Amino acid sequence: MDVPIAANILGTTGAVCWSVQLLPQIVINYRRHDTEGLQASMMLLWAIAGVPLGVYNIVSELNVALRIQAQILTFLSLVTWAQCLYYGKKYALGNCAAAATALLLLLGAIETGLIFALREAKSRDLSWPLTLMAILSACFLAAGVLRHYWDIYVHRTVRGISFIFVAIDAAGDLFSLVSVVFEPRLDILAMVIYGTELALWTGVGVCGLVFNFRPWVMERRRAENDRWRRGREEHESPATDVSVSLHHMPSSTSVFRTASGSAEGGIVALRRVQQRVGQGASTAAI
Repeated sequence: MDVPIAANILGTTGAVCWSVQLLPQIVINYRRHDTEGLQASMMLLWAIAGVPLGVYNIVSELNVALRIQAQILTFLSLVTWAQCLYYGKKYALGNCAAAATALLLLLGAIETGLIFALREAKSRDLSWPLTLMAILSACFLAAGVLRHYWDIYVHRTVRGISFIFVAIDAAGDLFSLVSVVFEPRLDILAMVIYGTELALWTGVGVCGLVFNFRPWVMERRRAENDRWRRGREEHESPATDVSVSLHHMPSSTSVFRTASGSAEGGIVALRRVQQRVGQGASTAAI
């Protein structure tokens, strides 16, 4: 399907998504000063994957957006990798920056050399080197995401990775995949590359729903039920307190018995006094 305008628009949209996909992850890493759960090996594999992907897109003469996309992938992956070294491995900031810069220059030089080499091979009708680039990029990208699948399997949760990053990356893969469909020539290998990435990120999203979102919803419901139960108990507690206080009050019968007993004792004592006075008077008369 030859629709250059649609291919450029969709490819540009995919490139924009890939341009900002790692920015939420980079911001989260910076704010919490931690990269626990985020796999440094994944970021390194992605940075390497950008080289054969860029070579393939440039030599295959895909739309400009897809050519730039691979370069942005390598750059942002190396920035995130440096964060993993700095926050996770506690390396010095200067060492992390130097390592990322050196690797960026090395990968750029390798990509430039491969572009010239594969253009020469293409002019001689050799197709296998370009096919190899497509396979290598797909393998490196898939290996990076699969490394995170192993972490999900071990810890039974999606750790350290931003779901905004996952959603944007999956959207970039989807737009890039559709843009290939509107190219003058249907590129099966490019579709395999972006389709594989889209499937793997969709799987990570499903794991997030199962291991992260579902327990979060259940915890929220449990907390709401606990608050409702405590509110009901607090509402009923005043009536219970009144009944208990009334139960422990002394009965009216016991009060009257005590008063009656005291009155009877007073009468007996008065009679004894009168008897003694009478006896004293009789003695005096005698």
